[in-house]
Amino acid sequence: MDGKLRIKISIADRVYPLTVEPAQEEGLRSASKKIDAMIKQFEENYAVRDKQDVLAMCALQFASQVEQKQIDNAIDGEETIERIKRLNSLLDQYLEK
Repeated sequence: MDGKLRIKISIADRVYPLTVEPAQEEGLRSASKKIDAMIKQFEENYAVRDKQDVLAMCALQFASQVEQKQIDNAIDGEETIERIKRLNSLLDQYLEK
């Protein structure tokens, strides 16, 4: 267990003991707070039968955010490549003169 921490994370009123790298602790604690906030929001805004439904909705929300960021980054990457190609073309034209 070289340098690892034992922490307890609470999600949906359940405690999960974890062994993590020290660098992961802050991110895990922040994530659990965001999940609990999202659970509360779903419970307040929707007729939810049980925690399983709420957790599934949270998982879908977080997964869709990750997917959307990947899509956005891919689009931005393509635009950047096109800009670089146009700049290279302009530089080539300028250097040929």
